Amino acid sequence: MERLDIFMARANAAYYATHDPYADFTTAPEITQVFGELLGAWAAVQWQAMGAPDPVLLIEAGPGRGTLMADALRAAAVLPRFRAALRVHFIETSPRLRTLQAAAVPDAVWHDTLATVPDGPAIILANEFLDALPIRQFVARAGAWAERYVQDGMFVEQPGTAIRAVPVEAPLADVFFGRLDANGCGTEGIIHEINEPACAFVDAVARRIAAQGGAALILDYGPARSGPGDSLQALREGRPADPLAEPGAADLTAHVDFATLAGVARQAGAAVYGPRAQGPVLADLGLFQRTGRLAQTQAPARAAALVQAAQRLAEPDRMGRLFQVLAIQHPALPPPPGFAA
Repeated sequence: MERLDIFMARANAAYYATHDPYADFTTAPEITQVFGELLGAWAAVQWQAMGAPDPVLLIEAGPGRGTLMADALRAAAVLPRFRAALRVHFIETSPRLRTLQAAAVPDAVWHDTLATVPDGPAIILANEFLDALPIRQFVARAGAWAERYVQDGMFVEQPGTAIRAVPVEAPLADVFFGRLDANGCGTEGIIHEINEPACAFVDAVARRIAAQGGAALILDYGPARSGPGDSLQALREGRPADPLAEPGAADLTAHVDFATLAGVARQAGAAVYGPRAQGPVLADLGLFQRTGRLAQTQAPARAAALVQAAQRLAEPDRMGRLFQVLAIQHPALPPPPGFAA
C-alpha cells in the first residue's frame, strides 16, 4: 500500500523513462511556434524592467523537447543585448528528455531541481510542469479527514484524523489548512487535493525572486479558484485511462491549484499577478498579431494551420479558459505584460 503521491511519483517516473509523452498529448509549444516566441518576448520585457542585468538566467522547468526554449531564444535574438546576456538552465530529471532538449538548445545547463541553479537574477518559465507533480487526496469521513492510499489498483482510505494532525509540510501548511478550515469536513465524501511538490517549487521560486530579483511565468491547467474534487487523471496512447491501473503505462496528472500557489508565493515575499485565463493573456501578448504576420509568409495550408493553432490556445471553449497563467516577480517591478490593468 502506497500513499497516493508516492504512487503517482513512482508511476510518472517509470512512464517518462520509457515513453515518449508527446505520443499521448500535445503541449502549447508543440502546437505553434508563436507560443514560445511570445514567452521569449515576455522575458525580454521583464529583463528590461529589471534593469537589463548581464548575465541573467533564463530557467525553464519541465522543458519537454526544448521546443518552447528554442522558440523563445529565437524571439530573444531580436534584442541582441538580451540574447547575449542569457544563460539558459533547464530543470529536468528524465535522461530521455534531456537528450531531446540538448538537440534543441545545445548550450543549456541541466539540473534536477531549482536548488542547484546558480544564484543571480532570473526569469523562470514553467509550462505544464506542475500538473504532473504528485498530489495527496483527503476525504471527509465522519467529521475527520481520511487520506487516500493505493493498493492493488484501488483506493484505500486510512483512518480519519483531526485536521491539524494531518502531516503537511511548510510552507504550504497555513494556506492548505486555511482552505480546509473554510470548507470544513462536515460534507461526507468531499475530496480535497494538495500538491506539496508544486507548492514547494513555487515557494522556492518566489523566495529566490524576492531575494535576488527576477520574474516567473507559470502556465498550466486548472481552475482559478480553489475547490474540492478529484482531478486525478491519466492519458494512455492519447486516450483517458484508469490512473491506478498499470503504473508507468500512462501519464498521470491533476489540476493545478492556482489560488493556493498564489498564496504560497505571497507568503514568500514576492508580488503575484493572476491567475488569469490563458486566452486573454496570450491575446494581450500579441498572439493573433504575431500569428497573422507569420501566416502571411506561409503557403495557404500552413497559414490556416497557424490561425487554427492560435484559436486552439486562446478560445474559451478550448485551452483559453482551461489553462491559467500566474506571474510571480520582485515587488519592485511594474505589472508584467499580460497582467497590466
